[in-house]
Amino acid sequence: MNPFLSSALRPARGDDLDALCQLELIGFEGDRFTRRQLAHLLNRANARTWLAVTDKGALLGYGTLLFRRNSRSARLYSFCVHPQARGTGLGRRLLAALEDEALTRGMQRLSLEVRADNRVAMGLYRRMGFLPRRWLEDYYVDGCAAWQMHKPLSAAAEASCEPEEAAAATRFG
Repeated sequence: MNPFLSSALRPARGDDLDALCQLELIGFEGDRFTRRQLAHLLNRANARTWLAVTDKGALLGYGTLLFRRNSRSARLYSFCVHPQARGTGLGRRLLAALEDEALTRGMQRLSLEVRADNRVAMGLYRRMGFLPRRWLEDYYVDGCAAWQMHKPLSAAAEASCEPEEAAAATRFG
C-alpha cells in the first residue's frame, strides 16, 4: 500500500510551525514564506491551513486558504507537497480537503496563482477543475509569470464565468 495515500489530513496547529518552515525550504526554490509569515497564517490571519502527515507525524504537504470578510471566494494562498510525495495522489487528497473546507465556510469559488513554468502543478489544478482566468506577467520575485486560476464551487459561481476566462483557457498551455 502506498504510504502517502494512507497519510492523515488535519488542520494545522501552532506547534506545526517548525515542520512548515522545513517543508518551505524543501518544497520551494524561491518565493518562500518566512517563519514570521507562516506564524501569521497559522495564528492571526483569516486563514486555514491543512496538513498531510504520516502516521509518525512527519509533514508531507500543506495548503493554506485565505478568506475575506463578506466574500464568497477563497484563495489558495500556498500549496506544497514534499518532493518525495509528489505524483502519489497526496496533492489531490489535500486539495480536496481544502475544497471541503471552503464549501463548509460557504465559499462559492476558489482562486489561486501558479507559476507559469510549474507544469506539474498546473496539471493537478486542471484535473481538479480549476480554469485559467488571467495571465500575470512578471508575478514572482524571479520574474516568472503566473496563471491566475479559479474553480467554481457552486452552480451560481459557474454561471458567472466571464468571457475573459474562456479566452484565457484557449491560451493556457
